Amino acid sequence: MYSDPCQSSAAPAAEGSEEQIAELVHLFYRRVHADTLLGPIFAEFVRDWDQHLGAMRNFWSTSLLGRGTYRGNGFAQHMRLPLEEAHFQRWLDLWERSAVEILPPALAQRAIAKGRHMAESFKTGLLPYKGADGRSSRTPTI
Repeated sequence: MYSDPCQSSAAPAAEGSEEQIAELVHLFYRRVHADTLLGPIFAEFVRDWDQHLGAMRNFWSTSLLGRGTYRGNGFAQHMRLPLEEAHFQRWLDLWERSAVEILPPALAQRAIAKGRHMAESFKTGLLPYKGADGRSSRTPTI
């Protein structure tokens, strides 16, 4: 079951700023857009990039700085996407690299931990079964 990191009890914000969160979100999504695995999914499903980037700035600002500007349901938004196990690892690779480059060390580690938690929660909720090959799957093996 997915547990939204924004809905957990408020943790003290690590050192960081809204500007750094915005820079992180923009760098990360530039990389996603250019990525051969993730880019096509985002190109197909994100219709309004300004809205998406704003929502992501709000999400990460709430999650990392405790700002309280995000009120959505990220899991529900991902249910319609054709995601597979490899997508989650690529997302984490890009997220972690971006966080380390942009954020102060303590906040980068917090962003990485939250990203890992979120990716694992989403993967468990979206791909709850194991296929014959041992990989996560949307459907049970019969």
